[in-house]
Amino acid sequence: MAEAILSLSSISRSFGEFKAVDNVTIEIETGSITGLIGPNGAGKSTLFNVVAGELSPTTGSIKLFGNDVTGLHPDQRFELGLGRTFQIPRPFKRMSVLENVMLAPTGQTGETLWGAVFARGRIGDQEQRIRRKALEVLEFLTLRHLADQPAGKISGGQMKLLELARVLMGDPKVILLDEPAAGVNPVLTETLIEKIEELNRGGKTFLIIEHDMDFVMRHCDPVVAMAEGRVVFQGTSSEAQSNPLLLDAYLGAPVDA
Repeated sequence: MAEAILSLSSISRSFGEFKAVDNVTIEIETGSITGLIGPNGAGKSTLFNVVAGELSPTTGSIKLFGNDVTGLHPDQRFELGLGRTFQIPRPFKRMSVLENVMLAPTGQTGETLWGAVFARGRIGDQEQRIRRKALEVLEFLTLRHLADQPAGKISGGQMKLLELARVLMGDPKVILLDEPAAGVNPVLTETLIEKIEELNRGGKTFLIIEHDMDFVMRHCDPVVAMAEGRVVFQGTSSEAQSNPLLLDAYLGAPVDA
């Protein structure tokens, strides 16, 4: 078994009396594309928010590269190599696609009062480096031709690619994707899949929430299924396709290879 790059141990998250995530333990293997499935309300997005640092767990711990990150903020986890996209993209709609991507890196010199006043030359050099990298990322994700377009004017599928572009600016080792194929046309879905698999071959590890079972069974391995806040299945995609519970509740029938 490959080494775990991300470990969730006995994670629970409650909202008052309601336990949205209930004692979840998962290990995400280095270099894997892990699919996280389950019906609406299963706790998948809440679990993502806990992993990314948007929410604190009620109980349990999170380790990234073997180090406890349970108490770290989202930006700190991002700097350590954990990136995430959102189910509903959140671009700055009036800013250009390129500007949205250039905003992603943390710790930019111009963000501080000292830097803005005393390090203007450094700001210019850093901005040029960030711009070059942003254009490279947009080229990789087939968005280069939209660099100067307002982010609010591009299609929903292109916004999903823009979300991924912003994440890639931090060069994360682990990427959480929340329903990347939802609302995306088939052509852009194929582009997204190609880029995910290319990034995976380059060393990126993925944890993907997705309701498109064809997407999951063809491109994710292993598969984790949740229901009512709990993990009800963990195994390979082949095992998932022959599991009676998943066939009945989620899949309906095996997916052809």
